[in-house]
Amino acid sequence: MSAPVSHTAHDPLERERAHLSSSRSALRAMRADVESLDIKDVTANWVNAAVLQSQIEDRITALADLAHTPLFFGRLDYLHAPGADQAEGAEGEQFYIGRRHVHDADGDPMVIDWRAPVSQPFYRASKKQPMDVRLRRRFGYTGGELTAYEDEDLTDAAGDEQASRLLQSEIERPRVGPMRDIVATIQPEQDEIVRAGIGGSVCVQGAPGTGKTAVGLHRVAYLLYAHRERLARTGTLVIGPNRSFLQYIEQVLPALGELNVAQATVDDLVAHVEVRGTDTAAAARIKGDARMAEVLRRAVRSGVTMPVEPVVVVRGSRRWRVPAYEVEEMVRELLSRDIRYGAAREALPRRIAHAVLVRMEEAGEAPDDRVQDAVARNAAVKAAVKTIWPQVDPAKLVLRLLSEAEFLAEHAEGILDAEEQAEILWAKPARGVKSAKWSAADAVLVDEAADLVARTPSLGHVVLDEAQDLSPMQYRAVGRRCTTGSATILGDLAQGTTPWATSSWPEALTHLGKPEATVEELTMGFRVPREVIAYASRLLPTIAPGLAEATSVREAAGDFAVQAVEPSELDAAVLAACVSALAKEGSIGLIAADARIAALADVLTAAGLPFLSPGEETSADARLTLVPATLAKGLEYDYVVLDEPSAVVSGEPDERTGLRRLYVALTRAVSGLTVVHAMPLPGQLG
Repeated sequence: MSAPVSHTAHDPLERERAHLSSSRSALRAMRADVESLDIKDVTANWVNAAVLQSQIEDRITALADLAHTPLFFGRLDYLHAPGADQAEGAEGEQFYIGRRHVHDADGDPMVIDWRAPVSQPFYRASKKQPMDVRLRRRFGYTGGELTAYEDEDLTDAAGDEQASRLLQSEIERPRVGPMRDIVATIQPEQDEIVRAGIGGSVCVQGAPGTGKTAVGLHRVAYLLYAHRERLARTGTLVIGPNRSFLQYIEQVLPALGELNVAQATVDDLVAHVEVRGTDTAAAARIKGDARMAEVLRRAVRSGVTMPVEPVVVVRGSRRWRVPAYEVEEMVRELLSRDIRYGAAREALPRRIAHAVLVRMEEAGEAPDDRVQDAVARNAAVKAAVKTIWPQVDPAKLVLRLLSEAEFLAEHAEGILDAEEQAEILWAKPARGVKSAKWSAADAVLVDEAADLVARTPSLGHVVLDEAQDLSPMQYRAVGRRCTTGSATILGDLAQGTTPWATSSWPEALTHLGKPEATVEELTMGFRVPREVIAYASRLLPTIAPGLAEATSVREAAGDFAVQAVEPSELDAAVLAACVSALAKEGSIGLIAADARIAALADVLTAAGLPFLSPGEETSADARLTLVPATLAKGLEYDYVVLDEPSAVVSGEPDERTGLRRLYVALTRAVSGLTVVHAMPLPGQLG
């Protein structure tokens, strides 16, 4: 492999720059073509016109040329023309691999989308398995300008595989602003996950810095490319742990030309009631337990009663009588079937009407479907159904379950013991749904009850990030959104920071309804420096015994320091560490226990250092973010200053959760970490 080549007057770099310039011109022409479309005479009505105009506007946005985003980042030179046993390529032909497809005025490709089959060898080919590629070229950019290239000859099977310096520098490049795509740096093991088929679900266990979030987002982009029509009908959704995280990742898919992917938190999905209250850790754990699903199922069906009187339908001069025992058989048959409460309620009048039609036919009449519909809507039938199978309001049902001890005891018998029932009962029952101080866990229960009444619509594909923190009932809520679709589940068991955090992926996948999902483990770290990940990994034997430690592939060891100071000097030392980090290039995160945030904000303000909140976009003028430890998960900064690790641990309800929170905080750094403490460090870090 050659070293990166710099500019000279007659080297091939000029030809590559010329191709970049031509490709950008072609992309502008593609956009201009779409902007010039006239749809006045091609739509039948204003609705079709509005839909088509919206699609055109999305296409125009997707064709935007992002000045500081390389249009292509690699090139493949194939050995042979297409053949039965050859890769998709042509003899002597070169394919430029980029973020999106670009073609010239004749329709010939100038840049190939990274998701296309012909692009796959860019990520997978090696000297042992060249995949019919003669040469792989990587490009280096500075501020959007092509400044270097690097060639790898894959025909030299005897040569050693060498690390790409351009690839390494791209991985280690300082970052300012939101999360960026990794399309130029995807590794073979990541590419396998990205291109996995839509038919199956994939669970990715990834240590810090292994790129699991980026892999999940690129998988969405790939699936939208490979199955666009299908997913356009069924929809895709990315679920993150909080709004700050979603703001951080929201630009990745648009940079890849994908604009129509919804993003939400689990709380957004289950927002049937206004959340204004909180639970104790014990109550939240019980409400999040999968056993609550059976409690709710019993409660939903508890209103069904057996008929004691016949149903008598009057039509004209005739009276048709369906005896109570026959209606009871219908009710019991519907209860025995695994169908939604609401669907069964809608089926009951049809069953009663059918029984009436049978009697009509036996009497010599010839009723048709219109007669059956009329009988099903008959006042006597509707009154009977209202009494036997009353409507259920999910929120009111959960309100009653959490307010009335006798009602809860009846339906939790044999499932929750008396102590558990007492823990989840509200101390002061609410007067109504709107006045109740619902907790986040209560909202999930309402969502479960709503699904028991009426089926939740399913999407084509769901990406669930930071999945290790979900309760079994939250997994069920997410699973309902992809019952007929597939899912990509991303997480790290070592970063589980809720009292109900999952202990194993098979268990979590069962609650999600995807027990057959493939579990892949990423242990090759691309983000966190070697010294930093080694230091944080001292916590693993305590927080996640048996979990593989991440191995950093970064050549740079990273800046790493642990400073012990006197308590009176802590604030000044933290401030000095932030000032030192700001003297370097890139973003800075000051992470501290939530209880310390207000004091540190005062320190930064007094020193005249501007700072941001998590999720706010960094810029050249504002590169420091003050981050509560509880919001650090999923975020990353070039340099991290960690304030008082022991305070991070003690801020959680138990030591294991506290140490996991600390593990998260320690692994947010891309280039350097400074730990400042006055209290003794946790023993596991000794």
